[in-house]
Amino acid sequence: MSLVLIGEFYHNLDNKGRVIVPSRFREELGDNFIITRGLDNCLFLYPVEEWKNIEGRLKSLPFTKAETRAFMRMFFSGASEVEIDKQGRTLIPPLLREHSHLQKEVVFIGVSNRAEIWSKEIWEQYSSNSNLSFEQVAESLMDFQL
Repeated sequence: MSLVLIGEFYHNLDNKGRVIVPSRFREELGDNFIITRGLDNCLFLYPVEEWKNIEGRLKSLPFTKAETRAFMRMFFSGASEVEIDKQGRTLIPPLLREHSHLQKEVVFIGVSNRAEIWSKEIWEQYSSNSNLSFEQVAESLMDFQL
């Protein structure tokens, strides 16, 4: 069965930096998963097996290029293996909360092989700006009918 994370879910961080992981995502992510710095001020969440696939692909990049080294340093140094507690919560490490500007309200979104966590404010701003170009991006990237 292939991994498919989809949907958009709103939750709140508690005062210790924990958040309830949407039940649909818990099924796909498993009890333990990897969380790391994402792009566009979000966090990426990967099931352990998918993380191993990503890691393998990144290892194949030429480490002699400065951009590769810089990306890998940021991507891997921010990564943590986290677990889901009995209440369905996970602790987001302080470094990652700071990176993605998480305060109270957060948004989980599914993006096929990963989930992302966004600050509600940043997600709303990003998605409202992205909607304007959604059709143009689809046209330039897609060679098939949706």
